[in-house]
Amino acid sequence: MRFLDLTQDFSLHTPAFAGYPGPAIRWIKHLAFDRAGGQEITMTLHVSTHLDAPAHFMTRGKFIGDLTLNFLVGPACVVDLERMGVGDYDLYGPEHFQRWEKDTGLRIERGEILVIHTGYHKFYPENWTDRSQADETRYFIRHPGPTRAFAEWALERGVRWIAVDAGSADHPMNTVIRRIRADEAEEAEKKLGKSLDEVFPKADYQVMHTLLFPHDILHIENLGGQIDEVLDKKIQLGCFPWRFQGGEAALCRAVAMVE
Repeated sequence: MRFLDLTQDFSLHTPAFAGYPGPAIRWIKHLAFDRAGGQEITMTLHVSTHLDAPAHFMTRGKFIGDLTLNFLVGPACVVDLERMGVGDYDLYGPEHFQRWEKDTGLRIERGEILVIHTGYHKFYPENWTDRSQADETRYFIRHPGPTRAFAEWALERGVRWIAVDAGSADHPMNTVIRRIRADEAEEAEKKLGKSLDEVFPKADYQVMHTLLFPHDILHIENLGGQIDEVLDKKIQLGCFPWRFQGGEAALCRAVAMVE
């Protein structure tokens, strides 16, 4: 059995999602004076590879500490959308995953974890496997994202939970980024050939969170690490966050277990 780390690095330089402060890290004890080193970290939870709990978007949703290891560890399908040519601002829907099943002969079964590989993990500044293509703007602002039809398909198919190698499980133009980067929104409309109001109506805002979280179909964001070694396969995947009572999200270690 091999264990592959699908987690991005965490450091003082790790960028947080739009509107969230990044981490602040300082030494509060030094070996020379205190005979031990000690650090203090101040941070929000939506940085680096992290797991969103339903409480992130639901008043009565489950917290991180409510999620059992039996739920967080299980069989997973790793779907390579990059191979299908999905790129900047593009949309993906059920048809991409149905095509994947046809191409690979594998099936995304009820109760399995779905890992979505867009290839955009390579642009993350904390991509420890290869930082040569780091591009923070492209990573957060231009990554492809799902349609409402995909969220409905995931619910109907009975996907256990989802992991994605991008800044959000939602399309960036279906988040606050659309307002913050109006210039990029214009470029997205050019690429998609229609207005963003048409593509993402108000009722569909952050649909991966609002539609799926009430059914405990949650997600890891900012997946990466050695993900390219497990593309188009079925693996065992483990997500290991803190046992965080009352936590709406948490940093996690994502591990692929392969024969």
